[in-house]
Amino acid sequence: MTAEQMIDTFRIVIDKGFNKGNVAALDDCFNPTLTEHQFDLPSTRAEFKNTILWLRATMADFQLTIEDITVADDTVWARMTARGTNVGEFMGRAPTNRSFAITVFDACRFEDGKIVEHWGVPDRFHMLIQLGLIPGPPVPQH
Repeated sequence: MTAEQMIDTFRIVIDKGFNKGNVAALDDCFNPTLTEHQFDLPSTRAEFKNTILWLRATMADFQLTIEDITVADDTVWARMTARGTNVGEFMGRAPTNRSFAITVFDACRFEDGKIVEHWGVPDRFHMLIQLGLIPGPPVPQH
């Protein structure tokens, strides 16, 4: 698989899966026994699809924008911006109806033309602050 093909597959995951909610499009992108390394996410393609659907229901207008993307060997690396508005229960709390914009770093390793491993690092603390679920850092007084 070429670097361009891996990037094209990654873009399908982001554009069709996350941004449009077309989780059926992920069948050609992921190995059914995906290994997920992101904290608290399930490790099968079916469970990954459910996570995307839950995220889109909980965070209205959820969108990922690819800011930078590259390939090293068998792995796609991307820096993205995630945006959305909290309209569903999240972390056991009622919706805040507040919006967020955070940075997300992802890495997807490919084998035989499919993603077999995923690592994701969203800036969860920044998201929680923007949603009003935890307090932000104190503002220094001069």
